[in-house]
Amino acid sequence: MKKLPTKTVAVLALGTSMYLALKRSGALETLKEDIQTVFERDPAARSVPEIIFCYPGLHALWFHRAAHFLWEHNFKFAGRFLSHISRFLTGIEIHPGAKIGKRFFIDHGMGVVIGETTEVGDDVTLYQGVTLGGTSLKKVKRHPTLGNNVVVGSGAKVLGALKIGDNSKIGSGSVVIRDVPENSTVVGIPAKVVKKEKVDKKVDLEHTKLPDVEGKVIRYLLHRIEELEKEISALREGKPEAIDKERKKEAEELKKIEKYIKSYEIEGLE
Repeated sequence: MKKLPTKTVAVLALGTSMYLALKRSGALETLKEDIQTVFERDPAARSVPEIIFCYPGLHALWFHRAAHFLWEHNFKFAGRFLSHISRFLTGIEIHPGAKIGKRFFIDHGMGVVIGETTEVGDDVTLYQGVTLGGTSLKKVKRHPTLGNNVVVGSGAKVLGALKIGDNSKIGSGSVVIRDVPENSTVVGIPAKVVKKEKVDKKVDLEHTKLPDVEGKVIRYLLHRIEELEKEISALREGKPEAIDKERKKEAEELKKIEKYIKSYEIEGLE
């Protein structure tokens, strides 16, 4: 029987050793979980090789795990430099000091920035252009804490040492500067809570279904002005029956708008 070349034997031995080491440490299961997460949250994912080689969000996460390990073991410069390499290759900047939970997913990812003292829970999804930034020059907790099952839409900015509750959604382009309760949807600049609802544990990426409560109120006010103008005209013309008709119509419209507004919880609007 012909012997294998020494180099081939060495490579096979090294590969087997690495596989066993990864399996024993649980890292192999974590990698499988990362790939499965992409399949679950991106319908464009077609195969394992495509995910491994073509998803910068996944690459950034893997780089971060190595950089965070170095950071936690006091190899600060090495961790920071590795995160810088990751930023150059993926367009995603995650400080090695940030703490990231399980099944974390960054979709597309270009322009995502995650600061040093950020804490991210499990099953969190970020879209491109998201910033989890700080608002203090002091060396303290100055970046946000995201709970479990949080979705942050593209271009959203979450600034400061605030907390985003579990199962919450942040609308695209929003600027969040205050704590967000659990099971909430927030939109706007600055972001306001516009909806609270209990959700199950399943990840829900429908972060585009955002109610426009304030827009509805503005439309109602314009309608109300129009009705008042009609009443004034009726008073001038001496037509009381027309006034009574308009007032009944207004009362019906008011009930409709109140019902709509009360179906949501919006800060600053009672």
